[in-house]
Amino acid sequence: MKESSYQDIFIPEEWNEEQLMIAQSCREFLAQEVWPVLDRIDSQEEGLMVKILDKAAQLGLLGLNIPEQYGGIEKDFLTGMLATESIGSGYSFAVAISAHTGIGTLPILYYGTEEQKKKYLPKLSSGEWKASYCLTEPGSGSDANSGKTKATLSADGKYYSITGQKMWITNGGFANVFVVFAKIGDDKNLSAFIVEKTFGGITLNPEEHKMGIKGSSTRQIFFNDCKVPVENLLSERENGFKIAVNILNVGRIKLAAAALGSCKTVITKAVEYAGQRIQFGHPIGTYGAIQHKMAEQAIRTFASESALYRASRNMEDVIEGLTEGGMEHGKAILKGIEQYAVEAAIMKVFGSEVLNYVVDEGVQIYGGMGYSADAPMERAYRDARINRIFEGTNEINRMLTVDMMLKRAMKGEIDLMGPATKIAGELMSIPDFGAPDTSLFAAEKKYIRNFKKAALMVAGSAVQKLMMKLQSEQEVVMNIADMLIEIYVSESMQLRVEKLVSMKGEQECALLLDMMRTWLFDSADRINRAGKDAICSFAEGDEQRIMLSGLKRFTKTDAYNTKEARRRIATKMMAENKYCF
Repeated sequence: MKESSYQDIFIPEEWNEEQLMIAQSCREFLAQEVWPVLDRIDSQEEGLMVKILDKAAQLGLLGLNIPEQYGGIEKDFLTGMLATESIGSGYSFAVAISAHTGIGTLPILYYGTEEQKKKYLPKLSSGEWKASYCLTEPGSGSDANSGKTKATLSADGKYYSITGQKMWITNGGFANVFVVFAKIGDDKNLSAFIVEKTFGGITLNPEEHKMGIKGSSTRQIFFNDCKVPVENLLSERENGFKIAVNILNVGRIKLAAAALGSCKTVITKAVEYAGQRIQFGHPIGTYGAIQHKMAEQAIRTFASESALYRASRNMEDVIEGLTEGGMEHGKAILKGIEQYAVEAAIMKVFGSEVLNYVVDEGVQIYGGMGYSADAPMERAYRDARINRIFEGTNEINRMLTVDMMLKRAMKGEIDLMGPATKIAGELMSIPDFGAPDTSLFAAEKKYIRNFKKAALMVAGSAVQKLMMKLQSEQEVVMNIADMLIEIYVSESMQLRVEKLVSMKGEQECALLLDMMRTWLFDSADRINRAGKDAICSFAEGDEQRIMLSGLKRFTKTDAYNTKEARRRIATKMMAENKYCF
């Protein structure tokens, strides 16, 4: 809604020495403990994943989120995000450790009583106990609050008896502690419980046979009169759905970080192979068709990283402010992330789809070897696919992005309709060309301002035209979401490059300028297409013609030779033999 300054954002080039050391430790752990045994992990060798998690615990990797008083080495949110990225290329291990430290542990950390935290967090931090999260059921996936699992209070009021079925439970085969969601009696909303495996009444189906992340333990879990002490109710009765939503906000942006780590590793492998594979007398990486693929992998990854850490720093700033104001740190984290829930949903969608692109082109660069299980791309391709489903499908997250924006507008937190109405008036006026601005980023900033106008025009008109029907017009909602995603990423990338130019100079950042300009040139077309699809869905006649004309104006960019830009980017990667941005 407003124009941001590069001075107000964080960029990855600003990591401090301690943060970089933690990231390096994570990468070294993968190289030593995970990558050499990937086939054994995928075959689910008995006890292997537990053993690797125990080694990770010895390095403190299971306690990065947990305060020292509960046995952890609590680091700030931004550092935790970097660690998540650095472990992201750990295939099934990355899924297991993320489930343990994230959705398995965070509900207790953020919502547990002092007694619950003292009992469970030290054991989860040390790895003595492994955690799991039981929300999804056969009949409730995206519609999580429709779960049928029941909790019945005993006559003496000492325990709840939980009965129901959960599915797709990560770490289910070896977890000692489950965060279980169930409805008490005839409650409308879920409640949450901390359930120990030793409570009894718990049975597991065999491991699921999955397309990817084969080494991740995934089970159906049945609770049959599982007796849970009343003191193990997590937070308040009927607060379970809120817990699930808030923990998913954390999970979404962390998934984007993990996907980013995978992207960088896959690109490096693709670049290495493109330099080694000789065809027609030359490495395939010297040919334009392959250079286009490598450069586009790098551009999308750089864009994802730019937006990811911009959002993460924004969250961290809110967390710090709330903590300094006296709010308990765990609650401050939830509140900070909640304020940026739109960005978390955006990053989940964008990060997972960038990884999807990167692994697909990685297979293509490897050619026939890309399809072989003996080469690294086959596993990367299969394992990446789950990310568009995890933490809420990308379709759900697209709809949430728009829904949350509109709800904030209705609450008066942001003025959406004011600017939208102003832009509608601008469509009927003659453009003000004014004196040309020749500063370095003038054109790019103008593009982004116009992209925002395009989205406001489409969203504002859709709200006015469809009103309460908009929610059921899911295709239009997803068109608007795609415009918002493109704009947020475009602005983040432009601000990052502008900040780097201010730090290093234009010449030093020449390739980053290539990346930014190529991205914006292509992004304009994607925004135009999404806007056009939406407009043609709800507008007709003169209204449609005027809006399409405005969309064309707002998504216009100057000509740019993206072919040469991509060649320069790919040539640099070939010289470095890795992803080097």
